[in-house]
Amino acid sequence: MREYTPEEVGVALIKANAAQTKWAALSKHDRADVLARWAGLLREKADELATLVMREVGKTFADARKEVLRSAEYIEYTNHEYLHQDLVTMPGDNYSRDYRNKMAMVQRTPLGLVLAISPFNYPVNLSISKISPALVTGNAVIFKPATQGALSGAMVADLLYEAGLDRDLMPVITGRGSVIGDALTSHPLIDMISFTGSTDVGKHISQLAGAVPLVLEMGGKDAALILDADKVEAAVDEIVKGGFGYSAQRCTAIKRIIVLDDLYPAVAAGLTEKVGELTVGSPEDDAVIVPLISEQSADFVEGLIQDALQKGAKALCGGGRKGNLIEPTVLTDITKEMRIYYEEPFGPVVPILSVRDVQEAIETANDSPYGLQCSIFHSDIDKALAIANHIEVGSVQINGRTERGPDNLPFLGVKNSGFGVQGGSPSI
Repeated sequence: MREYTPEEVGVALIKANAAQTKWAALSKHDRADVLARWAGLLREKADELATLVMREVGKTFADARKEVLRSAEYIEYTNHEYLHQDLVTMPGDNYSRDYRNKMAMVQRTPLGLVLAISPFNYPVNLSISKISPALVTGNAVIFKPATQGALSGAMVADLLYEAGLDRDLMPVITGRGSVIGDALTSHPLIDMISFTGSTDVGKHISQLAGAVPLVLEMGGKDAALILDADKVEAAVDEIVKGGFGYSAQRCTAIKRIIVLDDLYPAVAAGLTEKVGELTVGSPEDDAVIVPLISEQSADFVEGLIQDALQKGAKALCGGGRKGNLIEPTVLTDITKEMRIYYEEPFGPVVPILSVRDVQEAIETANDSPYGLQCSIFHSDIDKALAIANHIEVGSVQINGRTERGPDNLPFLGVKNSGFGVQGGSPSI
């Protein structure tokens, strides 16, 4: 795909701005009908699009197909939510008897041009979760897919055009962020930015955006707290699924295990066994551990592992590398001097940290620049909820792995993990 120049970006935004006025003038149902046809085409082309995703970003076909179908469902859900929003009225005498003759009617109107910047790891879902609510509410979308993921993003857009959307209303801007990123995020026609990607890039966008509304979904260092002997086996199963699937190339992947001292031996043994059973290889062979998206990513993850080992950590399993393929790795004897303690790997390596009690587990979980999600494994739901109230993250999962979804639920992060809320109604 060709790369846009900053000048071409400006032209595309001017055309989108003109198209948005006409789009916003349509009825709600006319806009929703276009998106409904889009969802139908995604279902029809699910196998074709899933194959493209598999080959472009290295997901298994099954996971890629699930992502496509999940995205079609999200479009239909967003349509339903939008079409069934009621007019909000606010009587003045709720505030004071002196305002009995006052009433406000709250009307929602489009923002204008929404810049949607999506990542490589969910090139369909994390594009559509930005595009669908923006379009149905009458906005234009400037769609910037990740460079690795742009082919999948382009097919998503082509199906939307086939459903009847004016191409000018949603241009697909391809190219390197280093070349066109600043021209996009600082352009005066942009009225909102929805971004998913690294924390460094998200912070840079926030500096350029000025007063433009932002939704930033950034990195994570999601912890799994194992605090009950009765939940060790279930926790190990969930951690292996949540910490190693798609080689942990997810912001919501479990990236730390925090376990009580007396539970450590059982957790370590269980993880070593389960991780050793993971399939390693090509996504076309339905392997769980697949090559990372780039050599640069593999270099980074390998560097984290080697740094930890050189500073005294031990590998319970894994630690090796072949090309972009990093073996699933579990590290122990972790200290704060090791980079893996704080940094997000975005690869299949998980450290175990042993703590004396629940209070230390909470303090360790919060000892992070990130605050996306956390898992708590405990058989006493009341105690689990009480602990959850002290964890500095956007979402806490009880007795389940960290993950995004279902897509109608609010999704957010705190600290360096993000700003703003996504999900069904919040996105609308």
